[in-house]
Parts: sequence; structure tokens; C-alpha cells
Amino acid sequence: MGQSAPGDPVQRLEFGASLTSQGVLFRVWAPRAKELSVCISSPEAAILRMERGADGCFTAFARGLDPGAEYMYQFEDGRRRPDPVSRCQPRGVHEASQVVDPLAFGWTDGDWRGLPLQDLIIYEIHTGTFSSEGTFAGIVERIPYLRELGITAVEIMPVASFAGGRNWGYDGVALYAPHTCYGGPAGFKRMVDACHRAGLAVILDVVYNHLGPEGNYLAEYGPYFTDRYRGAWGQAINFDGAGSDPVRRFFIENALYWLTEYHVDALRLDAIHEIFDFGAVHVLREMADAFHRQARLLGREAWLIAESDLNDPRVINPPAIGGHGLDAQWHDDFHHALHTLLTGDHNGYFMDFGRIGDLAKALTQGFVYDGGRSEYRGRRHGAPSTGNSGRQFVVFNQNHDQIANADAGRRLSQLASLAQQKLAAAILWCAPALPMLFMGEEFGASTPFNYFTSFTERALAEAVSEGRRREYEPFFTDRAFPDPQAAQTFVGSRIDWAEPARTPHRELLAFNRRLIELRKSTPCLANSRKDLTQVSFGEEPRWMIVRRGDLSGLDALLLCNLSEKSLTLTVGEQSGRLALALYTGEETFGPTPSVMPPATIEKTGASVELASFTAALYLPATGKGTADDDR
Repeated sequence: MGQSAPGDPVQRLEFGASLTSQGVLFRVWAPRAKELSVCISSPEAAILRMERGADGCFTAFARGLDPGAEYMYQFEDGRRRPDPVSRCQPRGVHEASQVVDPLAFGWTDGDWRGLPLQDLIIYEIHTGTFSSEGTFAGIVERIPYLRELGITAVEIMPVASFAGGRNWGYDGVALYAPHTCYGGPAGFKRMVDACHRAGLAVILDVVYNHLGPEGNYLAEYGPYFTDRYRGAWGQAINFDGAGSDPVRRFFIENALYWLTEYHVDALRLDAIHEIFDFGAVHVLREMADAFHRQARLLGREAWLIAESDLNDPRVINPPAIGGHGLDAQWHDDFHHALHTLLTGDHNGYFMDFGRIGDLAKALTQGFVYDGGRSEYRGRRHGAPSTGNSGRQFVVFNQNHDQIANADAGRRLSQLASLAQQKLAAAILWCAPALPMLFMGEEFGASTPFNYFTSFTERALAEAVSEGRRREYEPFFTDRAFPDPQAAQTFVGSRIDWAEPARTPHRELLAFNRRLIELRKSTPCLANSRKDLTQVSFGEEPRWMIVRRGDLSGLDALLLCNLSEKSLTLTVGEQSGRLALALYTGEETFGPTPSVMPPATIEKTGASVELASFTAALYLPATGKGTADDDR
């Protein structure tokens, strides 16, 4: 697959259906096929025999064919399969692919250059349940709401075409084709374009560690999978075995495709710990090099963000010191540390957490498990990340996985009190990292977020339902297990947009808006300087004081009471007068506790009384600090 020229808005795909002035060139890598033909089903039926090259690539040219034409590849035994590099699957993953003109869409974001990494305030969205329409257009309608909230980037869960109409997206099989039920290629482009007009970056979640179980025909074309490694989803993708060079290229070019043809600003790479590559140059490093090079050619800032269970700083370290060169990664340890303190949950991997010291370490150093023994894993885990910038970590109190899997579909609003939710939000927005919300979290959405599918193959659907029931039924001790295949499991996971106008959702929404505003306007909160962050804490009773600094020497203080009783905290050394900027117990944001902190802190050693599960944010009374370089 070829790269674009500087400023070229289209990724010139080497494979797939490529439009020319004379017709359409079809090209597919299929070393396992002896013969292939292109079967064109519309506008008129035709079959073109393809020419096989020595490298296993088949080509054919259809003169006079236009965009919208539908086609499949036919093997020597009569099997007909979609194009592995299909840009569109209008009738599902088992049916014909469609020729798409990548230049047909009229972009209006010519002046958009992306956002600096440290400016990302992320909002994770599942397209199908974010709106009643369940489409990209439904997201566009909520852009003014997101802007008012203070969001700077939307992260869209995977959109690659999958079997059926309901899915999280991690069962995608047509990795170049935005799902038709969501709005297809044109709908996704309209959404990205609208976001950019509003100043919002777009992060797309992509899955390069496995493909879905239904409609996955790649193995019939070539050695895309290997038995050398087994991942959580079965056979691993062949990134380092015989015939792996074109496989690597298939996934790397997919990343460039979303960056170039769809103008996305970042990719979130799903579960990179399930990508097995023991070659001299890891596929992630090769991908990062190509992705960043293409972003420079396009004159844009663009980022790669990993989901990783490895606690390995090599994922985000630069190649110069042996790293893969990804820009950031999700910070699960932050979530686990705060979640256990609020909920008392110690099931599964939560058994490794539960101390204030864990949360303090997540804030100031990064990985909590950086070489120490993990009881959950029964071994030592991780390596130190103290030298990595806070902007390389995405922190969150909730995400799709943690709600649906670890918490049996229940959001934090079902697991914690309103006071605890506000306390958690204060810690999130004051963390020296990139903050992320899961859709509806900002107003304490009461709707669950469950795992759902709509596989069309009956045996597979039954196996998935039974497998999920056995795996997660222990989490559903007080209610029936929601069948992933049931339509109601999907419908019940939709956001209820009437809630933000009602108490207590209205107050929690106002609270999050205020915190985001303070974060964006206060340099010592907006920076990601872990090295200028200090945390003092106590385990019994549970309290924490977070001091955020910048190069001006001015500090912000977040005082947190994580216990069930009122506490008096003593402030350490002070360089100046501090004023109370926000208290989680303010009447504006819900029920008011009897204990109120002082309006100012005048001196070192001052005492501040806090009600249970509250936090008070103090900012410099003489100014908000000055911008500084991020580290």
C-alpha cells in the first residue's frame, strides 16, 4: 500500500478497489488461492478473471465501473468472499463489498492541525448507545453539549464493520469499512468534520490484536493468523512468522488510512499485550514510525494511545532508548486504586489494590506495580515509569470495560454515593495526566452499560451468551445475567438524555463542568507535571493532599477526605495565600454537609476540616500560575 504525497487527503491503498479515470482496479493479496475472479453484482453482473503475480497478489481492471458498484472475490471452488480491504460493506460482513470514491466527501476542516497531546480532555463514546439514533449523526447532534462540558476530544469505540447491528465493535472483521448501521464511510467523515469545526479532536479505537468470530475470512486469503501464540481470542495474528510482512503492512496501512482518509487525530490501540511479535523491530514501533511520519507530511499533530496490561514503559518510551514510540497509554492502575477505595471491591485484579498509597503512587509515579509482586498474578509485575511524563497516561474513573466486565454493567453512580462520585471527579480532574470520561459519567447516568452482540450464526450466538454467563455470572449476584444477544441488553444500555435536567444529575453535571473549567484555566492543573506533583496521605483514617505545581512556584492544593467521618487536615509548607476555588459539598452541587472548609488558607500549618468523602480545591489567591513546559 502506498503512502500519500505531502498534503494529499487520500491514503492511496495498494489493495482493494481503486478508482481511476477509466474504471476500477481491483487488487488483493491471496497467496492461498490458486485462482481468483472479481464477481461484480451491480450495476450489472460480470465476472473478471484476475491475474496472479509471483507474490500472491491478484489484479483485475473493470473498465467504466463507477463508485457504488458492488463486488466479491470468487475462489477456484466457487466460494465468494468480501474484499479484505473493503471500504464499505453495505449489506453486512458476509455480503458484497462496495466501491467508494475517497474524494467524494467535501471536507471543511482544511485549517485543522490537531491538538497538542497535553490538551486532550477525552470523552469515550459507543456510537450505538450514545444517542437514540445510534449513529454518527447522533454524535454530531451532541457536539454543542460536549463543547459546553469542556471536552476537547471524543474517543469513538471501534467502528470497523462487524456481524449484525449491535456490538461493542471489538468483533470487527472488515477493518477498513465503517459500520453501515452507524452511517458508513460518509457518516463517519461527516462526524469527524463536524468535530473539527467545533474544535474537537477525534480518537478512534482500533483492534489490531484479533478479529471477530463471524465474517472473518482473512485466513482464506493468506497467513494472517498463527498457532505459534494463543491470545484471549484464540489464534494470534501473524506478525512475526512466515508470510508476515504483508500482514504487518495490512495493519500498519490501516492506521495510516484512518489518519489520512478519515482525518482522525489519534488511534487508541486495543489490548496491545495481545499483539505477539518477537522480531527485531516490533510491529508497534514500525506502526508508530509510519504514523508519525505521515502526520508530519500532512502538517498535523496526531497520536497513538495504547491499552496495555503490561505496565511496561517500553510501550511509551521513544525508540532511541528501546521503546515502541507510542505517545500514551491507558492508566489502569489509577482506576483500580481509586475504585477499590470508593467501592471496597477486591474481586479479581482489584485484590492488588485498596491503599491510599497506591493512589498516591499512581498520581506521582505512574505504574503502581512497577516490579513488585502482584497477588492477582502470583508474580512480580511491571517496571518503573517515574521518568515518563504524565501526559503519557490517560486516567479515568470509568470506561466501557470496567463498567461492563468488572462491575457487571453497573456504573459508578450505582456503586458509590453522590459525594463519592464528586470526590472521584475532583481527583480525576486534578491528576497530572490526560483525563477521560465515559459517556454519561459527567451527570451520573443511571443506565447500565452491558456487553452486547448480535451474531447471526446461531451456534456462535449461543456459545457467546453461555460463555459470558459462566465468566461473569458471579458479578450478578443480585439480578439476572443480561444475555449479550438479547436486544434489550443493548437498548437498556442507551444513554437517557432526559437525566441531565433532573436532580441529582443536573448538579453533578454542573460540578464536572466547573472542574473542567478550572483545570483548563489553571496552568498548574492543566500541565502534566508528575515531577511537580506531591502527595501526602494517611491510610487510617484515609486522607490525601495533592499539591500541583508549575514553574511559577505557585501551587494548587486538593485536600481529600476518603473516609466515612469528618477529618481535620493540616496543610504543609505554604508559599502564599490560597483561596477556596471549589468544594464538593457546595450547595450548588447537591446536598450540603454541615462541615465547610475555610475560604482561605493563609499560612503553613493551617487546619482544614472536611466532611466525609469530600474534597476542597484551593488555588493561589494572587494568580493562577503561568504556563510551563510539559514533561
